[in-house]
Amino acid sequence: MIKVVVCGAYGRMGQEVIKAVSKESDMKVVGGIDVRGVGESILGVTIRDNLEAVIKETEPSAIVDFTRREPAIENIKTGVKNNVPVIVGTTGFTQEDLEELRKFIDANNGRVLIAPNFAIGAVLMIKCAELIAPFMDNVEIIELHHDAKIDSPSGTSIATAKAISERKQFKPAVQSSEARGKTVEGINIHSVRLPGLVAHQEVIFGALGQTLTIRHDSISRESFMPGVIYALRNIDKIKGLVYGLDRLLFPGGLVI
Repeated sequence: MIKVVVCGAYGRMGQEVIKAVSKESDMKVVGGIDVRGVGESILGVTIRDNLEAVIKETEPSAIVDFTRREPAIENIKTGVKNNVPVIVGTTGFTQEDLEELRKFIDANNGRVLIAPNFAIGAVLMIKCAELIAPFMDNVEIIELHHDAKIDSPSGTSIATAKAISERKQFKPAVQSSEARGKTVEGINIHSVRLPGLVAHQEVIFGALGQTLTIRHDSISRESFMPGVIYALRNIDKIKGLVYGLDRLLFPGGLVI
């Protein structure tokens, strides 16, 4: 039985994780952590605010974290110190955060997966963008999310830009700072935040006389759950800090 503690259990993603895990015959949610709703029950899981205490009481197989940057960093460290693998869907980490976490995780022989997007379709979109990149002249990214999302550009769009740049180095087609979005790895990223959206991204490639657009839409948070479940079943296959669900789905890298 895979025993799971959910951090951010009172939030929308946390509740979705509890529902998804509860449907699996080989998994069980044994704890829910949040600073909100302490003492309340979510699908039979009582919300508490002390992760370390819950770990010691329940001996979980893994922690799933959908919180915010600062608490996620502490939750990762707590999990690693207690020899519990951590699966993180929280975004907004800086490069310095990741470098510090990597050192801590390596020093404590931890296993942590941080994924900017758990939707399988979004991972495939990034892989498609990698495949297309060498054959096109330029590219821009438009990412659209709900109005409660704090970070921009999104972790998915940054991961997409970095993946593309590993295949080909681009420069912005227009050298201008006026309404051109944020440049990541030479690629302009445009962020939209509106009520009614969940998570959406377009990658638009351009070349002489043609464009090629790939788009992924998450129209409900259920779209992220197959990736979370897959990660729970495969987290023991990784060592140290692994960034991106694609590293689990495609351990051998991109195949053309």
